[in-house]
Parts: sequence; C-alpha cells; structure tokens
Amino acid sequence: MLLFQHTYAGFQGVSARNAVLIEQQTGRILYSKQANAPEKIASITKIMTALLAIESGKMKETVSVSNTAVRTEGSSIYLTAGQKVKLEDLVYGLMLRSGNDAAQAIAEHVGGSTDGFVYLMNEKAREIGMKNTHFSNPSGLDGDGNHYSSAYDMALLTRYAMQNKTFQKIFGTETYQSEEWDYPWHNKHKLLTSMYKYATGGKTGFTKKAGRTLVTTASKDGLDLIVVTLNASRDWNDHMYLFNEGFNKYSMTTIMQDGGIAEVKGNSYKQHVYLKNSFSYPLTTEEKQDITVSIELEPRAQVQTDGSIVGKAIFLLKGERIGERNVFYSKKRLLPVTGLFWEDFQEVFSSMLGVTYDG
Repeated sequence: MLLFQHTYAGFQGVSARNAVLIEQQTGRILYSKQANAPEKIASITKIMTALLAIESGKMKETVSVSNTAVRTEGSSIYLTAGQKVKLEDLVYGLMLRSGNDAAQAIAEHVGGSTDGFVYLMNEKAREIGMKNTHFSNPSGLDGDGNHYSSAYDMALLTRYAMQNKTFQKIFGTETYQSEEWDYPWHNKHKLLTSMYKYATGGKTGFTKKAGRTLVTTASKDGLDLIVVTLNASRDWNDHMYLFNEGFNKYSMTTIMQDGGIAEVKGNSYKQHVYLKNSFSYPLTTEEKQDITVSIELEPRAQVQTDGSIVGKAIFLLKGERIGERNVFYSKKRLLPVTGLFWEDFQEVFSSMLGVTYDG
C-alpha cells in the first residue's frame, strides 16, 4: 500500500527516475516510483562494501595498499602504494569521501581479491533478498555494464545494514579524523551535515551514466525512514520532500503491546495467553480504522507446558496480512494488559475493530 502514486513525469517534488520511501523497522513501502527497475547505481554501491568490511570482523586489521588500489579511477582519499592503513579508516574514507581507492583496498583485504569480494557482495545481496541486483566491483564504477541494482533493493540493503551498530555510526558520521591523515574527512552528504535536521545517515553517488544517486536515513517522533533515489536532478529536494510527506502522514502505531491478551472470551485459554513482543506498524490516522487482528489458538491440550507457543496473533490492514506474533501460554492466570490500540480502545477492542478468535 503506497503513500501516494507517481502519475506523470512532472510529479511535484520528485525528479528521480527511480525512487522509494520505506519505513525502516517493518520495511513497509510508503512511496514507490519504478523502484524495482535495475539501474546503474554509482557509489551508493559502497553501502555493501562497507557492510561486508564491518561484518568481516577485521576492522582493526592493517591493510597494505596495492598499486591496483592506488590506480583506481574516480574519487579518492589519495592512498599511496605500500601505505599501511587500518581497515576501519578505509571504511570511513569510503563512506564519507567516497574513495574508490579505499573501496579497492577493502575488497582486496576482505575478499582476498576483487573477484573474491564481488562474490561476497552478490552472496550477501541474495541473502538480503535483493532480486534486481548484480555487483561487479566494490566502488560503483560503471565498468562492464553488469553492475546494477534497484531503488528498492538498495533500500533493503540499507535497512539490513542499519541493524548493525557500527554501520549506523559510520553512516551517520559527519566528520572523521584518522591518525594517518593530518586533516579531517567531512561527509559529502549535505542532508546529514546541514540541510535536513532529521537525517541520521546517508551515501552519495554519481557517474555520468548513472546520474546522481542518493541514499538517506532519517528519524522523527519514533518513525525511522529510508529514501533511495536514482538518476535524480534534484535529489536533495526529492529526499526532503519524501521524508516530510512520510513524517506528516504516518506515525509508528503500537497495535498490540506485549503482555496478557485481552478479550479471549468463551475460551479455555482466557487469562492464560500472552505476547512476548509488541507489534507496531506505520499507519495513517485513517488506516487505524482498517486494522483487524485474528488470534488463532490451537485446541487446548490436557497438559499445557508453561511458556509454550499455542497460536498466533495475525495483523491485517484492509484484510492484507502485515505481520504476526506468536501467542504463548501461561499456567498462571494473567491480568490482560494488551489489546488492539489498548490505551485508547480498551472497551471496544473486539466490537469496533473486528477482532476474531479461532480455536
């Protein structure tokens, strides 16, 4: 379900050929414009390169810079052949200054070779579920023409990467001072450094063939959003516009809290079932009326193990499944503390909002 649909080429505020806005925690797509089309992506490729470096566990290792890395074309942090640099410093140079030389040095150290690292990139893409992506280098150079991804795939990658605390920190760093350099590196991402106060991270990209590519994360009032644009002439404005629309129209809504489940009537499980984890979802004010929950419970066994899973709470928006939580059994009687929008709608939990109970 989309926040708004792209309808014609002059759609206000969105110059990008390809764009997507997603909510980070759930992955819900709030806006999409040709988001699954495979395209050249330029240096936002380096999100994958940084992630693999971080996940390698080698961030404190020292990298010996090769002649190949030094000769890599495009943006650079001006490495020299034979230079010894900590991998962590290279990742900061990769993300803040978009160093292609840093990308190559990282690839050789983490993957053993460029080909080895590219293999890791594509394996990781498959793991994450990036269906319209193929990497052929660690920097995003157009190369052999077989290097591409989609706006949605890059949003998936960013969502995955943002679960890593080290990546979060680097992605959101405005200035970094390495002991190896006598000057600081400043992040090229203007939304993060000056233009948008809610921005929490990002990566820029540009080649003549790809045009301007951009990834940004932003957070406001408990809502975490990701925007990706490809081939955008006004990418800074695109991102601010999409973020503002998302923040204005949506709020992260707790549909069911953790704890004893309310209103299991006429059932032997009453006051004996609970959720361990709450369920929240980004919703507009109007959409809250369209939420239903189906709590499906297994037939009650004569001997029930305390803490065992006895069913599921399935959450639906206009009849479309948006998530689920396991329902657990407690031998002790529980005080019901959770329901659909429990704080606001305790008395009308089932009658107004269409909750059903099966089993």
